[in-house]
Amino acid sequence: MFDKTSGSSIRYDLGSEHPLVGRNAPDLRLEDGTRLGDLMRDGRGVALDFSTGRSLHGSARGWETQMRYAAGPARNDLGVGAVLVRPDGVVAWAGDHDPDREAFERAAGRWFGRPAI
Repeated sequence: MFDKTSGSSIRYDLGSEHPLVGRNAPDLRLEDGTRLGDLMRDGRGVALDFSTGRSLHGSARGWETQMRYAAGPARNDLGVGAVLVRPDGVVAWAGDHDPDREAFERAAGRWFGRPAI
């Protein structure tokens, strides 16, 4: 019952079958204690990269005014290698442990426009 009244059961159709995409982002934490909520305080979206090679670092360039990039191991990555969270807290994209850079760039372009490079 709480799920229906709190909105946690809502899932927006954002064109992905990944179970996190379209849902409110969980409060993910990096190993250093940085929380997703802390990264979102300035009103920008967030790209969290948990992958071992920091594979999205170059792909996130150009969107610095629209989104923040943070990388590192997660306390609980929920089985994903990276996530892109819109400023409203909804997961716009999620990638596996070897994230698809092109898919990330398409999702970032959809929600944040063209990169400024």
